[in-house]
Amino acid sequence: MAPPLIGLGLALLFGLFLIFQAVRILPEYERGVVFRLGRLRDADYGPGLFLLIPIVDKMVRISLRTIVHDVPSQDVITRDNVSIKVNAVVYFRVMNPRSAVVEVENYHYATSQLAQTTLRSVLGQVELDELLSSREKINDQLQSILDTQTDPWGIKVSAVEVKHVDLPVEMQRAMAKQAEAEREKRAKIIHADGESQASAKLAEAAGELAKNPSSMQLRYLQTLTEIASERNSTLIFPLPVELFRHLIDPGSKRNND
Repeated sequence: MAPPLIGLGLALLFGLFLIFQAVRILPEYERGVVFRLGRLRDADYGPGLFLLIPIVDKMVRISLRTIVHDVPSQDVITRDNVSIKVNAVVYFRVMNPRSAVVEVENYHYATSQLAQTTLRSVLGQVELDELLSSREKINDQLQSILDTQTDPWGIKVSAVEVKHVDLPVEMQRAMAKQAEAEREKRAKIIHADGESQASAKLAEAAGELAKNPSSMQLRYLQTLTEIASERNSTLIFPLPVELFRHLIDPGSKRNND
């Protein structure tokens, strides 16, 4: 009795193994690329429950979610011969699972290497000032190049972002001096513009005062009053003779009359 029971148990275990190998369940964000005896099946499998032929079928799982890949820091020499270190982040996803399996050995590694070489190539053609001021334009250029080159692999590169630009210490000092000189230049321009406007206003005021000599005398007395109120020392100012003419010659006005 024992040998038949053992054989039945083995057959049952083998049947459970075949069922376990045949039943597959994939979540919504995954697809299965199936090879039957080495030949690629026409359709992708999943999501949900489906059956495979044990031993005959072989399935490769592919995730359709967006992958965020951090590009390692790269040594780049810009067009104006400045040595910098730049890192970036690449956002991509698989659009065609069968191409991602058949057309390239490891699509994640291939995309990573392509991103590194493209980053060095593109940034080597721009100057440092352009890299710092036109980063959005450079990001779009990197995304366009990567998306075109990964399209045969069934990969869609949705975005590329340059994260950090590490400048040499000497370049940081030079840029700090340049920024300081630029601020000083702007301050001098603003100061000169203010002086020009003030001179124009003073010339306008002088012209108005010249039209009426008595206004000039009143302004002179007002200035003396302001100086006397601000200082405690004794100051001597020459006064115009016209202020005392009627005191020196009181009859001059009567004679003129």
